[in-house]
Amino acid sequence: MKNDQKNFVLFAVLAAVILFGWQPLASYFFPAANPPATKIVDGKSQPVANPGADPTADSPAATRDRRLVLRETPRVLIDTPRLKGSINLKGARIDDLVLTRHNETIAKNSDPIRILSPSGTGDAYFATFGWSGNGVQAPGADTVWQANGTRLTPATPVTLTTQVGGQRYAIQIAVDDGYMFTVRQTLGNGGPQPVQAATYGLLSRSGAGADHDTWTIHSGPIGVFGNGVNYDMEYANLDGERPGFFSRLFGTTAQAGENYFNSTGSWLGFTDKYWLTALIPDQGTAVKAGFRKPSSNYQADFQPAQPREVKSGQQIVSTARFFAGAKEVDLLDRYEDAGITQFGNAIDWGWFGIVEKPIFAYLDWLFRMVQNFGVAIILLTLTIRLLMFPIAQRQFASMAAMRALQPKLKVLQERYKDDKPRLQQEMMGLYKQEKVNPVAGCLPTLLQIPVFYALYKVLMLTIEMRHQPFVGWIKDLSAPDPMTPVNLFGLLPFTPPGFLAIGVIPILLGVSMYFQFRLNPQAMDPAQKQVFGLMPWVMMFIMAPFAVGLQVYWITSNLLTVAQQQLLYSRHPGLKASAAK
Repeated sequence: MKNDQKNFVLFAVLAAVILFGWQPLASYFFPAANPPATKIVDGKSQPVANPGADPTADSPAATRDRRLVLRETPRVLIDTPRLKGSINLKGARIDDLVLTRHNETIAKNSDPIRILSPSGTGDAYFATFGWSGNGVQAPGADTVWQANGTRLTPATPVTLTTQVGGQRYAIQIAVDDGYMFTVRQTLGNGGPQPVQAATYGLLSRSGAGADHDTWTIHSGPIGVFGNGVNYDMEYANLDGERPGFFSRLFGTTAQAGENYFNSTGSWLGFTDKYWLTALIPDQGTAVKAGFRKPSSNYQADFQPAQPREVKSGQQIVSTARFFAGAKEVDLLDRYEDAGITQFGNAIDWGWFGIVEKPIFAYLDWLFRMVQNFGVAIILLTLTIRLLMFPIAQRQFASMAAMRALQPKLKVLQERYKDDKPRLQQEMMGLYKQEKVNPVAGCLPTLLQIPVFYALYKVLMLTIEMRHQPFVGWIKDLSAPDPMTPVNLFGLLPFTPPGFLAIGVIPILLGVSMYFQFRLNPQAMDPAQKQVFGLMPWVMMFIMAPFAVGLQVYWITSNLLTVAQQQLLYSRHPGLKASAAK
């Protein structure tokens, strides 16, 4: 009895540690879902306030209003199916860009996602391309270029030209129907002497953005430098800080301060959870590329490993690309197929990418078929359970057989309670005699772990899931459930803290797990029974901050497990009778 009480107290302490300590641990290893897209007021679902409504206009960190800055310099408009914005002719900068197919919130008046903003604003973020070298008078940040057109579209490239000293410069910019710009730089030497020149590409960002780098989802500097995608670097490294403990544990290549690499077939830039900017040099050219923080801004840049000589009367041409947009899986894979090394891995699929990408492809196909991501997740769960049905049946048979053995095991425990080695020997003999494998019931659960984790990553990483509704008040499957009985479903005028904001869907998850556990073999130890009795409600609290889509998967899986168990007992009533006895 004392041992039982001790076990229960130990579990109670462990449960408390999980409940109160889970949040800080999960924020690094398993970051929770996106911020809620809706809130419940007077029992009704309403979109949250739009955080994207011209953020620099009212931000105390803003240097000047973006609208004023955009009017200060001549510009070429950018107009594509996915992009709107402009190119700054002063400095030849791509510094004004919004994504027309992705909004800040689900509200009808929500602003589109802004990915680039000009220098002089609080969220300055821009790309520029230029030249450096010996004997070269290169254009600078104050150079005003001449454009041969007023609008950049997929059908109409724009060429910018200028002359400094004896050198003539041209930058031809083209854009496709996705998020890729092609930049063709030309230098013509009109001087009497040869010059040494090298092109460069530069990406400048004023802040680290709203998304935080975690163990499972990388946000920050990113690139390919000859050895796969480098997820090691963080903004903190560029600030001069040493790599963190977990980065060192897993063999990071990042250093404090500047991080530069010599490679061929590279690209580099900055990534957020859903958005990416990337400089892509010619994939056959050896370059020096990397990251630094020259002042208050973070910078990614590249230039050829060796400058090129340009004789008098001759010219050189160099081509690079620039990506600025959403990390849409099909588009990234399309660019990778077109020759950009591992560009599809700009999405941090991680160790289970071999499982995650097929799950995403199938889930995306289901969504296109049924036009509802919640229904698609349910169909995905049904598919997985059907594939695992034979294994699950063996699991349930093993669990029922273990139930039937409980009385005999209890006798052995009483008989050999003072002889643990003999007890283990007799128990193994009993398992062999009855042809029962005590660990066979764990196999389907173990097989589902990578599937569950892969779905978690898919829901967290892929923009295709962002702002997708399900039913009723669920307007975003990638966010937590906003409706909670703690404030009477929004009827009481207060928002409960995150720890107490247990939504309806997490409660249904706890209920479904409770009924699933009731059909599992009963534990012999009373303390273990109490543990299993409390576990569904502990998991309810743990899962509450996660994406509703993940909870829908788990609820569906639990219900299918209960149905499978009932089917097994109906087909083999002897198992149920034996277990009950």
